[in-house]
Amino acid sequence: MKTKAASPGPRYAALIQLLRTAEELWNSSRVFFARWDLSPSQFNLLNVLTDFPDGCTQTDLSRQLIMHRSNVTGLVDRLEERGLVARKENAEDRRAWRVVLTAQGHKLLAEIYPHYYAAAEQVWGDLPVARAEKLVTELSIISENAARTAEANK
Repeated sequence: MKTKAASPGPRYAALIQLLRTAEELWNSSRVFFARWDLSPSQFNLLNVLTDFPDGCTQTDLSRQLIMHRSNVTGLVDRLEERGLVARKENAEDRRAWRVVLTAQGHKLLAEIYPHYYAAAEQVWGDLPVARAEKLVTELSIISENAARTAEANK
């Protein structure tokens, strides 16, 4: 006898579309950043460092980027090879390094930002600003709910 699968809830299609949108944005950003020989994750790391002029530990970066520390190590290694970031001694904890944005990193970001912000506006198309602002609020709620759901299902 065949078992009937449970039917999805009324908002399932919206969740699937949200996941498709996230994937499409990620793929689009890979193409976008390729002209500077960066991955989206590398750009995100550089971008986060602009908020921390004294640098961040790799653990702090992993929290900011919501990724495992071992992935941050590889990103920092590649960006350091290009001279975009540097590891500096950490006076507070000699076991950890502080990752700082170099002058070359600042220069690259200054080149990227105008293109990046223009592309971000293109992604929104004709969607009114008020709708985008409302979407931010609603997506924040969904994100919090997803985090609670993941925690409850551990």
